[in-house]
Amino acid sequence: MPQTIVLVVVERHGIPQTREGSRFVADMTPLKEASLEIYRRMRRIRTFEERVGELFVRQQTAGSMLHLSIAEEAGAVGVAYSMKEGDSFTTHHRGHGIFLARGADPNRMMAEIAGKADGYCRGKGGSMHIADRTLGHLGANAIVGGGIPAVVGAGLSYKVLGKPNVAVAFFGDGAMQQGVLYESMNLAALWQLPVLFVCVNNQWGMGTRIDRAAANTRFDERSRAFGLVGQIVDGSDVFAVIEAAEPLLQGARAGKPGFLSVECYRYYGHARMDKSPYRTPEEEAEGRKRDPVERAITRLREKEGVTSDEIEAIDTAIAKEMDEAVEFAIKATAPPLSDIFRDVYDDGEPAPEPLRQRIDRILADNQTA
Repeated sequence: MPQTIVLVVVERHGIPQTREGSRFVADMTPLKEASLEIYRRMRRIRTFEERVGELFVRQQTAGSMLHLSIAEEAGAVGVAYSMKEGDSFTTHHRGHGIFLARGADPNRMMAEIAGKADGYCRGKGGSMHIADRTLGHLGANAIVGGGIPAVVGAGLSYKVLGKPNVAVAFFGDGAMQQGVLYESMNLAALWQLPVLFVCVNNQWGMGTRIDRAAANTRFDERSRAFGLVGQIVDGSDVFAVIEAAEPLLQGARAGKPGFLSVECYRYYGHARMDKSPYRTPEEEAEGRKRDPVERAITRLREKEGVTSDEIEAIDTAIAKEMDEAVEFAIKATAPPLSDIFRDVYDDGEPAPEPLRQRIDRILADNQTA
């Protein structure tokens, strides 16, 4: 008798997913609706990042640094798609897309990047320090590898409390040379914690190409040395990322922590003002052929029968959404100066006296003395 394959459609974050048993069927054609939703998430990240860049040029962002994750959408969406409600994560300085993939509100994100009170952290976090515990975001961190040990703590709490959750650390290839990563991987493996380490390997750590920083760029081999389940995946193929992430996350929930290196290419310089003079035009042209968004469009057309009109309708709606997010951020309320010590000192503690006010008081006291 011919073998019968039963496809089970489940809901996660409101998204239908095609599964064979409990594993995403990446080598079979998934439901058109699910594939379109995966593309929609990637396009939202791409368009958001483009609008953030425009906000920076308009001098409407807080701070002088801005790091875009354009061309890293497949890693963010692929891993986040396989995570469950209640899972937590940390990101690095290039983490806008990851947070969006986990359900962040683009209005509040854009407002935070603009330093406004309506942002996720009331404008105090900015681009590199966004956090929101309600969505499991334990915090972005501008220090290379700085957020990694936090997921070990989260994973330990899940194990001790008997919770079925996983903590995921997202970081760049620059963090592969940081000792805190190896301490974290060792503890996760030693204590059999529900943790997944995800390296977004975009080939460049600031202005240094990865093969000039590491003799062995097979990062999965490093993770296996610590007892983790390690894997490398093509970061230009979101469906390949989903297929790789799903069993790693399942294994982590069962006490077998994992490591995933998502191989992609950073489209632009390290930060928005970096014109990447350290890369040749030929290299950049070759790297940009690995566009995960365009690859997803090709798959939708060839395997799902999606039309250009359907793609355009999605793109148009998202462009409108992100344009509105920009306007929301620009019009949002700036935090009052009186909030400067909020979240720094305990409620009820007297706020420190501002320096100018202190100087004026001292001068006034001296005049009356």
